Amino acid sequence: MPHRDPTPPLNRRDLLHRIGAGFGTLGLAGVMADANMLSPAMAATAGGASPLAPKIPHFAPKAKRVIQLFMPGGPSHVDTFDYKPDIKKFAGQRPKTVDRKTLRNTKLGLFPSPFGFKQYGRCGKWVSDIFPQVASCVDDICFIHSMHTNIPEHAGAILMMNLGYLQPSRPSMGSWLVYGLGTDNQDLPGFVAMSPRAAPRGKLANWGNSFLPGAYAGTYVNIAQMKPDAILRNLKNQHLPRAEQRRQVDLLSKLNKLHLERAQQDQKLEASIQAMEMAFRMQMAVPEAFDMSRETQATRDMYGNTEYAKGCLMARRLVERGVRMVQISHSIDGYDIAWDTGHGDIVGGHAKLAKACDQGIAALIKDLKQRGMLDETLVIWGGEFGRAPTSEGKKGRDHDHYGFTVWMAGGGVKGGFTHGATDNFGCTAVEGRMHVHDLHATILHLMGLDHERLTYRYSGRDFRLTDVAGSVVREVIA
Repeated sequence: MPHRDPTPPLNRRDLLHRIGAGFGTLGLAGVMADANMLSPAMAATAGGASPLAPKIPHFAPKAKRVIQLFMPGGPSHVDTFDYKPDIKKFAGQRPKTVDRKTLRNTKLGLFPSPFGFKQYGRCGKWVSDIFPQVASCVDDICFIHSMHTNIPEHAGAILMMNLGYLQPSRPSMGSWLVYGLGTDNQDLPGFVAMSPRAAPRGKLANWGNSFLPGAYAGTYVNIAQMKPDAILRNLKNQHLPRAEQRRQVDLLSKLNKLHLERAQQDQKLEASIQAMEMAFRMQMAVPEAFDMSRETQATRDMYGNTEYAKGCLMARRLVERGVRMVQISHSIDGYDIAWDTGHGDIVGGHAKLAKACDQGIAALIKDLKQRGMLDETLVIWGGEFGRAPTSEGKKGRDHDHYGFTVWMAGGGVKGGFTHGATDNFGCTAVEGRMHVHDLHATILHLMGLDHERLTYRYSGRDFRLTDVAGSVVREVIA
C-alpha cells in the first residue's frame, strides 16, 4: 500500500546524522531492555545476543585476561635483561657473529653496557641496575631471550608485534582475543589501549579491529587525561532530556525493524548500534573504573606517581572488572617510540625510561599476586625488537631484530624460568628461537584458544592472528 503521510520518511542515514549529538541516545534501547523498561517487541528489536558476551574457549585456559606492557622504540636487551659479560671482554672488537648487523659506521665494535648487572631471586637471574624493582619479581617471570622478528624498522615491527602483520590491514591481538572469548563486563570495552600522551607509532591500527566486526575494536585512553569527562568526550548528549532520547530511540527501533524485515543482517548498522549501546553504558561504568581515588593511599604509593605507573594501576582495575585485554604503551615527553633514544644515549635515555616504569610494573605484578589474580592474568613485557651489542656513535646502539627479549609473568607461564638464548654477544637468537607468530600462538594457547582454529573469513579466505605460521612454545608453559 502506498505511503499516505505527506511528510517524507527519514532514512536511517539522515536519522543517525540528526541525532548524532549524543551517541548514548541509541544505547538507551539496550539499557532499557535490560531494565525491562521497553515492551517485549521493542526489546526484541533492540536486543539480541551481545557480540561481547563471554564465549567458551577451545580448551581449558591457563589465563583469563592479558595485560601487555608495550615498550615501543626497541629497548636494548643487553642493557636490561639479557646479561652478556663477553661484550665487555671483547669491547671495541667486531667478531664475525655481529657482522650480520650492518651499521652506519661498520668500524665500530662491541659496546659494553654502561649499567651494572646483579643476580636476583631464587633463580639467580641477572638483571640490569636500571630495573631494580622488576628484578625483585624475577621468580614470577618467564624470560624469553630468543625472540626475533621480520624487519628492524619501527612502524612495521610494531605492527608485527601487535597485529602479526607488517601492514595496518589486520585485526590487533586484543581484537582477536575479544572476538574469540568475549568479555566478562558488558559495561566496559573488551579491549582497552592506554599510553601516557603519545600513542605508539601506527596508533589506531595497534588496537583496531580491521575486518572483524566493530564491536571487537579496542578503545584508546590517554593516561594524561584521566578525568572521566575527558575519557568520555563526545559520548554524552548535552542537549536532549532522557524523555526525548527515549522518543528518538523508539523511532529508530521502528525504522530498524522495517529495515530488518527486508534484510536478515546489516553488519554495519548492527555494529553502529552495538557501539552506541556500549557508549551509553560506559557513561555509568567508566567513572567508577577510572576513579583511582577509590584505591588506598598505600596502594597508590606502591605503584608510584609516574604516568606509566598510573596506567599499570588502571590496568589492574580494568582486568579486575572483567576487561579481557589491556595494553599500556610506554611513551615519555610525547615521543611515540620512546625507547628509540637508544640510538644516541643509552645511558640517559634508557635510565630515564626505566625509572618511569620500573616501580609501576613491579607493583602491578605484586598487586595481582596479592589479590590472587596473577595466576589467571598474563602480563607481557617487550618492544618490537632489541638493540645491537655494537655501538652507534659513542653512546648509542642501532636496531637489532635478529634477537631480543620479551618476558611474561603469571597466566600459566613458568616463573623464574629462562627460555632460549642469543649468542655470546646478544646479537642473534641461537637457542629456542621464537618468532612473533610463535609468541602470539603461545599467548592464544594460554587463553584457551587454538591459533589455527581462531579464524575469520574475509575477502574469500580465512584469516588468523598468526597468518599461516606460528607454533605454541610449550617449554614456557607451567
